[in-house]
Amino acid sequence: MSHQQYSRLVTLAGSAAVVAASLLIAGKLTAWLLTDSASLLASLTDSLMDVSASVINLLAIRYAMAPADDEHRFGHGKAESLAGLVQSAFISGSAFLLVMHGISSLLQPSSLPRLEIGMWVSAGSMVITFVLVMFQSWVIRKTGSVAVRADMLHYRSDLLLNGGVLVALVMAGQGWYWADGAFAIAIGFMLLWGAGHIAWDSVQALLDRQLPAEVQQRIMELCRAREEVKGVHDLRTRQSGPTRFIQLHLELDDMLPLVKAHQIADEVEVALRNAFERTDVIIHMDPISVVSRETAPSTHNV
Repeated sequence: MSHQQYSRLVTLAGSAAVVAASLLIAGKLTAWLLTDSASLLASLTDSLMDVSASVINLLAIRYAMAPADDEHRFGHGKAESLAGLVQSAFISGSAFLLVMHGISSLLQPSSLPRLEIGMWVSAGSMVITFVLVMFQSWVIRKTGSVAVRADMLHYRSDLLLNGGVLVALVMAGQGWYWADGAFAIAIGFMLLWGAGHIAWDSVQALLDRQLPAEVQQRIMELCRAREEVKGVHDLRTRQSGPTRFIQLHLELDDMLPLVKAHQIADEVEVALRNAFERTDVIIHMDPISVVSRETAPSTHNV
């Protein structure tokens, strides 16, 4: 997938999230004003956080797509991970407020008017959210975007959230008024759990966490597929936004001409680029006789 295609898909996913969240806010605000439901207020607050986070996400995606410049030679991809941290902070703040409001409603339960409107809005919210999550999942499979994945995680949790609100309203309609506040509290803790996951993934990306073990193993296999390659060491990998970075040392025969060694490294680089889209590869060539026998096993990434 080209950089242009990647940019188009992740921008489209970000725009779709903003539109969907805006529709949900309009519906839930109307329903909450008519019903005064604590669980609907919880759902409305979550959607307000969603649209704020999605706008930030969209801006971050646009910035992350900017090409490398003199001051950012590795590009701007980490803006996606920073957006994930901002989303986590938004979600955590809203979750805390929801828990507080839910406790208040649980301590002072009361009947709710016009519950059928809240039920219809909750059901419609589930349909809109489901369609959005399916689209985001497709974009993630195509792009692997960290920002879209973070966005998709809290919209996926919204499916459970809206389902919980619907159940709470049904129970309140049967006279179990405590359910409204209880579900608001449960939703708040669920949002905190999701925010923690988003923050963890974002921090790991900012700290240049290695690519998954199976990806590293595939890199080693592609390098060793050339019979001239005697070994591979000092494999280092990371990801910044849409771009994977791979650095490694190839161990080659001492007597290979420099031109031949360079050709082998170029062919290995092409193989890696073909196997992994949007990849920046740096290969160093070492004569086999000078490779240290005391290299730590962890640096070989066998």
